[in-house]
Amino acid sequence: MDETTKLVHELIDRVRPYLHRDGGDIEIVSVEDGIVYVKMLGACDGCGLIDVTLRQGIETMLLENVPGVIAVINV
Repeated sequence: MDETTKLVHELIDRVRPYLHRDGGDIEIVSVEDGIVYVKMLGACDGCGLIDVTLRQGIETMLLENVPGVIAVINV
């Protein structure tokens, strides 16, 4: 696991408890060429606020804290 992927996993593990509180979860599918591919699970899957959670929450956190990350995409 390269350093970028390791940092992505560490940061996702920090936000996971907040997602669990609302009945959701997130799975990291892969990290390729600066793009983090995730799968939203549980209550997050199909939630009307999923774009807000991904863009203003998870993506912003990763862009600010993990060098090389350029986007987060829900698959």
